[in-house]
Amino acid sequence: MSDQAFDLTRRSFLDRVLMATAGAGVAAAAPWAVSAASAASAAPMAPATGDRVRLGVIGTGDRGRALIRNIAKSRNCTVAAICDKFAPHLTKAREIVGANVPAFADHRAMLDARGIDALVIATPLNQHARHAANGFDAGLHVWCEKAMARTIADCGAIITRSRAANKVLQIGHQRMFHPTYLNALKRVKAGDIGEITQVRASWHRNNSWRRPVPAGTDDRHINWRLYRESSAGLMTELATHQLQVGNWFLDAVPTRVIGSGSICFWKDGREVYDHVALIYEYSGGRKFIYTSLLNNARYGCEEQIQGSKGTIEPELGRIYAEVPPKVLALQRMHQDVARGSKRTVPIGGATWFPELPVTTPGDSLGWGEYDETMLQFEGFGEAVRSGKPLPGLLAQAYRASVASLLGEQAMDRGEAMTWPTSLVEV
Repeated sequence: MSDQAFDLTRRSFLDRVLMATAGAGVAAAAPWAVSAASAASAAPMAPATGDRVRLGVIGTGDRGRALIRNIAKSRNCTVAAICDKFAPHLTKAREIVGANVPAFADHRAMLDARGIDALVIATPLNQHARHAANGFDAGLHVWCEKAMARTIADCGAIITRSRAANKVLQIGHQRMFHPTYLNALKRVKAGDIGEITQVRASWHRNNSWRRPVPAGTDDRHINWRLYRESSAGLMTELATHQLQVGNWFLDAVPTRVIGSGSICFWKDGREVYDHVALIYEYSGGRKFIYTSLLNNARYGCEEQIQGSKGTIEPELGRIYAEVPPKVLALQRMHQDVARGSKRTVPIGGATWFPELPVTTPGDSLGWGEYDETMLQFEGFGEAVRSGKPLPGLLAQAYRASVASLLGEQAMDRGEAMTWPTSLVEV
């Protein structure tokens, strides 16, 4: 894509974000998106190379390399160093960034080299807290992949450490910058689907999540998502995204959660569940119902935000109005008699209707191939420059990580878990 074509695409994307967040209700519910898009729009031209925020990326696996590509699209950040102790991943990342970018096998050596302004963490979950602490100790700002950490205590500890160091901490949640999700929130705030009483979400796949183990390494290093020491599996890798959406649209955190998890299909020595089902309860009796599994992809990834007047499915970019119920023939005749009116009564009129799913096409919320991860990094770059984090973002990420880990506890213990009262204030 040419620079001119990219500029047009980027401008269109930023315009969509700003349009979706226009209005006090949405601006208050997504202040991070307003801040990031406004700053990016005000300075659309690329700054000189020396003015870019220099990022050191630790962890250059699939996700780390995807982040590197998105950073390259941003107008105020650049990858100034990369690090991974697994040589094949580091080699692949070098092919993206070029030979002039320093590459390290030890993240401490990268920190000691002092050629970066901020650290980007895309390592296994159980390493997030340690790597973030090392970054803060080195005087760096930190951008970290979700979930925040392997334990609820470590999630809070990262926040406390960032405050002590007076450095920005940002957690990756790209849906919070997506124009379709922001437009969905705008429709909710306008009352278009009425009162939300339930959110249904699922992330269904049909693969083992297990990767081949190259010679010279071990299974727990390559397949860290499958082991309890380093991951909560489906909860921290997938559910965290959608729990953030649920908290965001319900404008609350859960009061408690119940759930069931099992290793149902992939009996291959893994320790994390391959099938989970949970119910998160919110004030007023509202619920977030979640399932995730690894042996059927028919319904894929979806959220259904259900209100009294309609439903929003942001992953599909659609909004549906509630369809008035059909009136049964006998009921309609009774109503006509009561009103003293007459009409033809069909002899074969239905006296019962099956309550099948509504199949109306709904209306579009707008959809496209957006670079919301790019906008995350442009927002992070501005936060690093100003020393002030994007407003409201960390609270959303922290609560989503806590919710995912609390769900794991509920399944492990086989009992309802209430929302913790000893969390760090954000």
